[in-house]
Amino acid sequence: MKVVILAGGFGTRISEESHLRPKPMIEIGGMPILWHIMKYYASFGHHDFVICAGYRQSVIKDWFSDYYINHSDATFDFVTKEKVTVHSTCSEPWRVTVVDTGLETMTGGRIKRVRRYIGDEPFFLTYGDGVADVDLAAEAAFHLAHGKLATVMAVKPDSRFGVLDIREDRVCAFREKSEVDAGWINGGFMILSPRVIDYIDGDATVFERAPLERLCAEGELMAFRHHGFWQCMDTMRDKEHLEKLWAADKAPWRRWEG
Repeated sequence: MKVVILAGGFGTRISEESHLRPKPMIEIGGMPILWHIMKYYASFGHHDFVICAGYRQSVIKDWFSDYYINHSDATFDFVTKEKVTVHSTCSEPWRVTVVDTGLETMTGGRIKRVRRYIGDEPFFLTYGDGVADVDLAAEAAFHLAHGKLATVMAVKPDSRFGVLDIREDRVCAFREKSEVDAGWINGGFMILSPRVIDYIDGDATVFERAPLERLCAEGELMAFRHHGFWQCMDTMRDKEHLEKLWAADKAPWRRWEG
């Protein structure tokens, strides 16, 4: 399957870093979180990526244009003016299409703008700021088995706040939020039929609203429940948490060597 990654937003909630680069290019362990997401998909055999860029999209294009040379041994011969000689490489077996989907375009509009790069087969769709240890092979099998147009990975996020148990305005208990308190949310890592794009009107369409709501109403939206690790990188606190996991070699999404 092709993998479509939404990477065009402004990332305003992590503006400490996103004022310089798109949020998907903010680094975890010295590499953009976008790279972590792509490595995860690649570990399941998916190597064809379509990046829906927008805000500071040139940063993403520049990074990929330099990826090969920056991950290789190379000789730069200024004496004979020979071209760069690459001696060894550790580049990825990837095909990456980076598309400028507009600065103000909403998520649905970004998907619609890359329609010609997707083809006619089901494709993965995810956000460029979240990682998980979801079993993509099992999710793909689930999607193909139910035969509907769309699958979302459903997760129950951990709460960073405690819960007040209140009865008749009296606080009866203060405790950590448990799984029973949390509802399921869309954690990204979706699988869609290209027919889903017909549900998107244009640039102003927020994919998570009208298109998903209509798919839901028509019985075409299924949930693949994921009980494992999931974390989005909305804030600096989220970034620091992911950094600590990576530095401690405890990153659940790391299933590749090197």
